[in-house]
Amino acid sequence: MKKLNHLTRLISAALFTSLLATSLTASAEQVVVYSARNEQLIKPLFDAYTKQTGVQIKFVTDKEGPLMERLKAEGKQTPADIFMTVDAGNLWQAAQMDLFQPLTSSTLTANIPAHLRDTNNQWFGLSIRARTIFFNTKQVTPASLSTYEELADPKWKGKLCLRTSKKIYNQSLTAMLIAEHGAIKAEQIVKGWVSNLATPVFSDDTKMLEAIAAGQCEVGIANSYYYGRLMDKWPTLPIGIFWANQNNGGVHVNISGAGVTKFAKNPTGAQKLLEWLSSSQAQNLYTDGAMEFPANPAIPADPRLVKWGPFKQNLINVSKAGELQAEAVKLMDRAGYK
Repeated sequence: MKKLNHLTRLISAALFTSLLATSLTASAEQVVVYSARNEQLIKPLFDAYTKQTGVQIKFVTDKEGPLMERLKAEGKQTPADIFMTVDAGNLWQAAQMDLFQPLTSSTLTANIPAHLRDTNNQWFGLSIRARTIFFNTKQVTPASLSTYEELADPKWKGKLCLRTSKKIYNQSLTAMLIAEHGAIKAEQIVKGWVSNLATPVFSDDTKMLEAIAAGQCEVGIANSYYYGRLMDKWPTLPIGIFWANQNNGGVHVNISGAGVTKFAKNPTGAQKLLEWLSSSQAQNLYTDGAMEFPANPAIPADPRLVKWGPFKQNLINVSKAGELQAEAVKLMDRAGYK
């Protein structure tokens, strides 16, 4: 009988230990992220957050379109707590698809300026991507440059390079021109760009910048981080950066950002992660590897970017890039911008 009682106690203890382990595993907090940003850019961040808080981050990466369709199809069954992507146009579209929930967060509204977040606080910018003017330093002086609009002037005929209109970055830039000038003037500007092209449009910003360096064209428009990455590899390339529209409106900026999904299983944990990503602890981790600017204005940029000099941002809310995207695409087509 004693042996039987001893055996019973051993079995009970083993069962208790197993149940406790299961309970602890189930209670370990986890946040699931669907991300259109590359794994190498986000994994160091998530590892740092887990180390600091113990919260496990599970993430899935893919293009923004498939991820949004996946969220829509999964509905209430989605495991995703956060959707993270690039370009305000994509974030706006996700909000229109009812994929986010609004947040009440004094931390996020304090850290992220109003023009870099959704007006209903459904998504928040986490890094800034400046789309500005670049030039061949052997052919062009900065004094001859001024604005995006001025690149439509006939003096640049046969001297301008652009990336394809099919990329959302140029669609967003055109949308912001519509927001600032109205559709009629914006179309005149885009037609002027097209008439000034030195070559057919390029598939990406890097190839366009390389064309400027090679003298195929003298000026072009690109995202600043492409320039940073290119100059990191080949610092002697004759390419300069010029901050556009400093006397009227400011440089067109876009964002990478994120929001908490509508059917998040852990909305509180997701909000805490977003708040951390907007903080001084995380902003440089989030931006430096991608050579982007912090969305939190209190955080200094990577020294490599600081040497390009300060610039004034255009303060039109970046959500306009999404609201006016369809109109921008039609406008670019009418203007012959391929």
